[in-house]
Amino acid sequence: MIPSMSNQSEKGAIHFDMVIVGGGMVGISLALMLAKQGEWKILLIESNSLDMTTDSALSYSSSFDARSTALSWTSREIYQSIGLWEQLGAHASGINQIHVSDRGHAGITRMTAEEADVDALGYVVENRWLGSVLMNRLKDEEIEICGNTQIDTLKPRSNGIDISMKVGANSSQEELNVRTDLIIIADGADSTTAHKLGINSRRSAYGQTAIIANIQLNQRHQGVAYERFTDQGPMALLPLPDYKGQYRSALVWAQPEETASQLVEASDEDFLRSLQQRFGHRLGTFKQVGQRTAYNLVLTLASEQVRRNVVVMGNAAHSLHPVAGQGFNLSLRDAAALAEKLSEARIQQKSIGSLETLECYYQQQLIDQRNTLVFSDSLTKFFAGPSNVAAMGRNSGLLALDLVPQLRHRFIKFGMGMTAPEAGHG
Repeated sequence: MIPSMSNQSEKGAIHFDMVIVGGGMVGISLALMLAKQGEWKILLIESNSLDMTTDSALSYSSSFDARSTALSWTSREIYQSIGLWEQLGAHASGINQIHVSDRGHAGITRMTAEEADVDALGYVVENRWLGSVLMNRLKDEEIEICGNTQIDTLKPRSNGIDISMKVGANSSQEELNVRTDLIIIADGADSTTAHKLGINSRRSAYGQTAIIANIQLNQRHQGVAYERFTDQGPMALLPLPDYKGQYRSALVWAQPEETASQLVEASDEDFLRSLQQRFGHRLGTFKQVGQRTAYNLVLTLASEQVRRNVVVMGNAAHSLHPVAGQGFNLSLRDAAALAEKLSEARIQQKSIGSLETLECYYQQQLIDQRNTLVFSDSLTKFFAGPSNVAAMGRNSGLLALDLVPQLRHRFIKFGMGMTAPEAGHG
């Protein structure tokens, strides 16, 4: 839908308080948080099409191969605050226990929801369901939406940003000029929109490839999430809702690039045999592997996250290693913090695009971001080393977590998104 020209300013540009670039889960979640505050004029733009004509939640159907996202306890609270959790939780699998081990060594620890005094440490939700619930709510909010939109130019001004864009399919594109007090860039890692403002990304390759697939089990997972470290890379198996009576877990398996290529191309039988050998039999015998996808793992960090009238967030700000499952949850906490700061600025009659307002948000989130990055990065670089020294180090760490309740509690809270260990201390 193209925004109504009734908002057009004297200079021919439609004015919005804020423009969110990126109609993925982070962008839509932020838009819904802001809409709940009321009074904002918001434009959400997405380069792909956004189907707003059907009741996506009612038309949702699962599939064996559905990709999924692990939501932390804090993410649940964020979605509860905007009235979405009851619906999201209807098709979520709770994580009752996190089981962490090291292949071939004695180090092991378990973190339980009972110990944390919560219903679940986190939840695994299929992306299709999460997306359909978000889209369904988006239709009910007074948010202008532009799908199939390409940004041509961005012109910073003293009191905002001028955006020139093309809206619609190639055969029927319309030009649209927008002026906004704040542009929020959430269009993915290595963002092309950020590049147009001279905001680049620092990339650090892990030399690993993540293999993503769903695995059919011969026994119930009992709500247990497994994190297992090997000499070649870490792996995670996360509990999924049953599919037509089949027990499933979602696999994230980090491997050296050459090995990963062989595993992706292997027969189902050979793949399951290799996975069983690496993981063991804590989940019984693996019966079936779904569609396998693979992507190279790269740590991506934006050179800037805030400047006057600009915020970069989501994977455009920080794209992390997936095994720890922290990337989306961190982005959701960023979004909630930004929404809160913008609300405070409005109440205090301050400019939402001022550097003071945006720096306040960034400084508040900086510790959380740094610690989450250190935690995710350390799991890969330290816990995945092939040497005996690395094996001794990670086993000592796992034994310490198992034997020292206070240390384990800190990591439980960190995984839940409640507090983060100090950088460099774990």
